[in-house]
Amino acid sequence: MADRIPEGWRECKLGDVVNIIPGFAFKSEHFGNEGIPVIKITDINPPYINVNDAMKVDLTYYDSEKLEKYKISKDDFVIAMTGATIGKIGRLNENITAIVNQRVAKIVPKKNTDKKFVYYSIHGEDFQTFVQNNIDSNSAQENISGTSISRYCILLPPFHEQRAIASVLGSLDDKIDLLNRENQTLEQTAETIFRQWFIEEANEEWEEGTIANMLDILPGFPFKSELFTELGKYCLITIKSVQDGRLDISKTDKINDIPSRMPNYCYLKLGDILLSLTGNVGRCCLVDVNNALLNQRVAKLFAKNSRDMAYTYIYFRMEKTKRLLEEMAKGTAQPNLSPVETLRIKMRIPPKSKLELFSSKSNPIIKRILCNKMQIRTLEKLRDTLLPKLMSGEVRVKL
Repeated sequence: MADRIPEGWRECKLGDVVNIIPGFAFKSEHFGNEGIPVIKITDINPPYINVNDAMKVDLTYYDSEKLEKYKISKDDFVIAMTGATIGKIGRLNENITAIVNQRVAKIVPKKNTDKKFVYYSIHGEDFQTFVQNNIDSNSAQENISGTSISRYCILLPPFHEQRAIASVLGSLDDKIDLLNRENQTLEQTAETIFRQWFIEEANEEWEEGTIANMLDILPGFPFKSELFTELGKYCLITIKSVQDGRLDISKTDKINDIPSRMPNYCYLKLGDILLSLTGNVGRCCLVDVNNALLNQRVAKLFAKNSRDMAYTYIYFRMEKTKRLLEEMAKGTAQPNLSPVETLRIKMRIPPKSKLELFSSKSNPIIKRILCNKMQIRTLEKLRDTLLPKLMSGEVRVKL
């Protein structure tokens, strides 16, 4: 909390300005593919709620009037109250109505409290630290109650200033959201071309081969933990960093000195393609940061012909490929994907002319996606730098 409270602002507890409504305990037998989307913890993908894979529930089994308070719509946000991702926050950015499941809490602002201002008030590391320090249960699955969440302290400016602050931060998030949506469209375009040319129009006369004909899979380096530091020059890209289509460096370890035995390819370049080999195997993303090093159990996909960069990325981003890799990795307590076995996957090798034409159409698309990702990082850094300054009153918005 700020040392000096700006004039006209006041310190208050979160519970003074919002209602925290834990979700409803729906019966599992009522879940299906029809009805209203149900937001579970797994659907919270900060900073948003992912409704694309959400299960649905038929509300005819319930008293719909009593369930109204659990419904959310565009710009509403929720908090995870249980598990390893306890405290994570997601905002609904789709024009739909969904409903909140148990162990997820809906946050509803009271009178004279701006919804987006509250969202940004609990958006930073301070709130996450508060959650970790106020967990109600140390059992196998951690929990936090709405009562505990309500004790978090925030600074509250007058309503008109709340809206002005939220507008500044919201404009940055709107730009980020626009770029993310553009990237989704671009990737879908490249995948559509890929499916048509290399799956639907695949020719039996094409040469039979394996993935090894197209690319190499280069495993990461086993960095020693004693080298890790919080403020090092290089960030280590681990399994947790590689998400589906996204590189997450929010909690990476860092080092200052590169080991002499580390292969040169482990010094990652912008546009390199990564693949997770352990745990949630088969996740694929592009490198969009500088000074990143490839850690063990993550692999770099290196096209043997640089022309085939887009082909490599789209092939491994396709859901069909991911399911195949997940199936190959089964059989152990922790799924592990073997680069050697992956390279043996059989495929028909498209003719050079087809690959060159695909490259001419899709490589510019992937490069545009990479450019957008780098711009997103710049905007996120600006937002995250401004956020604590605006919320503490250190930086004021002209009204």
